[in-house]
Amino acid sequence: MDILAAGEPLLEFNTSTDAPGPVGAGASFTVGHGGDTSNFCVAARRSGADTGYITRIGDDDFGAAFLRLWEREGVATDHVIREPDGRTGIYFIARTPTESSFTYYRARSPASRLAPADMPAEAIARARLLHLSGITQAISTSACDAAFHAMRLARDNGTLVSYDPNIRPALWPAERARAVVLRSIELCDIALPNLAEGRLLTGLHAPDDVLAEFVRRGPSIVVLKMGDRGALLAHDGTVTRIPPHPVDPVDTTGAGDTFDGAFAAHLLAGATPPEAARYAAVAAALTTTGPGAVTPIPRREDVDAARHGHGADRPPPSASTPVR
Repeated sequence: MDILAAGEPLLEFNTSTDAPGPVGAGASFTVGHGGDTSNFCVAARRSGADTGYITRIGDDDFGAAFLRLWEREGVATDHVIREPDGRTGIYFIARTPTESSFTYYRARSPASRLAPADMPAEAIARARLLHLSGITQAISTSACDAAFHAMRLARDNGTLVSYDPNIRPALWPAERARAVVLRSIELCDIALPNLAEGRLLTGLHAPDDVLAEFVRRGPSIVVLKMGDRGALLAHDGTVTRIPPHPVDPVDTTGAGDTFDGAFAAHLLAGATPPEAARYAAVAAALTTTGPGAVTPIPRREDVDAARHGHGADRPPPSASTPVR
């Protein structure tokens, strides 16, 4: 197995793009799939990696929908636990012409009962990379303990750990979030924050300063995702500026998750970190050209076609500078 990820899947109800507005006023919904680490697995799989998921879901219809998704996508479910009478979490996306808002129904979801005992030690030891996120740590104390336990298992067995803070202030107190996330940054090999949460965590503003603070905490690779401004990559003492890929965005849901999965898959396939980041930037941009978290995630051939069409596989001149 190339990649394992652990976390919470959420069934998605997305208001129709033909009739944007509040959830209660929406004429219709499109049903999809969400949850940051599940999105990550699908993105990595569509970019060519073998992936598997660790979670708990209900034995309800929503849980069954995820099993069908993962089977269709080729994501291994050996470590998915189905809870009798469990209710898989859901969320709604409401739209206005300028923004999207999210309403979650996830309290007491099966995934919130993830515990250290649910982390498969042998599978984590055999994997090349383990991916975790701050959302998994935020949904419950036991899930947070499970995430840290999985990180320790990975580190003890030479498995790379990638980590996306994915901070959601509504899920946990700010002080606890900061302490848990910064400790996780110290334990991971690949840190994948975005600029807004980087500023929140570090108290710094300039992207280069935020990046440097994450590097100081120990990850060998840090990617600071900046949306339509591209990304900054720190690796091996060098900062590389990753240009954005031009698109006309429709929905940014899951773009960061797609970046993470595409980056991990391309890196494990032998790409250098700058090559993997340029590939992931294109994949994330393409994801925003359709509604929902999973449906618009591109496959490797789509990313490659877009990269070659725009020259994104070639780094811009003077893209890299030494870390100061």
